[in-house]
Amino acid sequence: MTVKDQIRVDHQFKESATGRVFFDQKTAKITDLTKVRLLRCGVDTVRQLYRGMIRPEIMALFENPGTLVDFAGQRWHSGRVGRDSGYQYKLQNADLGIILLVKNFNAKLDCIGPHLKIEVSPHAIDSLSPERLQDRLDFYASEVMTHVEINQCAVHLALDLQGWTPPTDLVARMHCKARVQRDITGINEINWATKSSTYGRGETSMFGSANGVQLCIYNKTEQAKATDKLDYWESVWKRRDSFDEKDPDNYNPDQAVWRVELRYHHSIIQQFASGSLDVRTGEAIDTSSFAAFAGHLDGLWRYGLRQFKLLDRPGYFSPIWTLIREDVRVDLPVDSLLEDTEYKRYYKTSRGFSGKNVELFLGNFVSLLARERVGAKKAFDRLQTWECWPVIRDHYAAKDMSEYDIYKHIKTLLEERNVRWGRAV
Repeated sequence: MTVKDQIRVDHQFKESATGRVFFDQKTAKITDLTKVRLLRCGVDTVRQLYRGMIRPEIMALFENPGTLVDFAGQRWHSGRVGRDSGYQYKLQNADLGIILLVKNFNAKLDCIGPHLKIEVSPHAIDSLSPERLQDRLDFYASEVMTHVEINQCAVHLALDLQGWTPPTDLVARMHCKARVQRDITGINEINWATKSSTYGRGETSMFGSANGVQLCIYNKTEQAKATDKLDYWESVWKRRDSFDEKDPDNYNPDQAVWRVELRYHHSIIQQFASGSLDVRTGEAIDTSSFAAFAGHLDGLWRYGLRQFKLLDRPGYFSPIWTLIREDVRVDLPVDSLLEDTEYKRYYKTSRGFSGKNVELFLGNFVSLLARERVGAKKAFDRLQTWECWPVIRDHYAAKDMSEYDIYKHIKTLLEERNVRWGRAV
């Protein structure tokens, strides 16, 4: 279904591309958004992935988890991390705003593999240009590994605004594609049809999958207070607190700030690299590093707000959605490539024979595992060494499933098989 924007007009009721008054021709409804204040849209998180071979001396940093260690000329907190992260160890320096996740669970230590993910916090992103930040990340990668190769990046884009509160029927009015279900705890409301959840007293709503494109709308003021970071965020809003040139100082400390955040998994960024073109040269865009991709973040913002559609009524966007899609630009010291790029995701799928047989194979594979009493972890490790693993991986990647999701899927199927049919099959 094609969704349209309502007519934008100024206070003289003349059509205007920058008007803050919206008019619905069919219902004659008028929506005035002149009191909405768009404070800042920035990059909230960067996750840069690397391939390489871990230097042997690095593993010594994790011999005593929970201690401070010296790495790359700085002091870091060393520790282990849960399997959900996909990695085994971490080095963290909150003052720098950097976390290094080291040693991929599904790759051998003595082989070249996707052994490093660097997560960057907002204050580190805010303090460095994309080029300087990339140089620092590349330096850390070279200190962790040899044969370093940039793998891909992931980003979270966040808009902070005042003068708007999410409607009580937000979940009902938000339209988006849904593929897989998620297990979420500590929630008040959940809707699997739209992959949405509402936390607390309606102060956080999430849509989509963490392994795909995810939209999160939440009370940033309350979240900043809970994490003791309100002072920092107020300094950001006061420094760059308006998209309105005539009203540069419009942050109101007595009013709640709401955040609209789009979170892109690195597999989705890769799809943009495979499907998007520079309209001037016809070449594919580069998304492998944050620095290379920074100029495309305006395009990524607009794309996300067309994937998640907040509707006023069937077939028409809510005025607030039109406003934040069209008027917002990501605050970075780089030239936007929005007008020079045709953004499109390329879905690499396994169709026909291979797609059908991947599913059949996995079912038979699980039956054999149950018969031979092989555990899910051992089976998954063996599966990854098979020549047909790339076909299996790509088939499930098209369903927004990561490698770890495939492992959990096998584990669930194996458990169900054993419970329903027993091991003697």
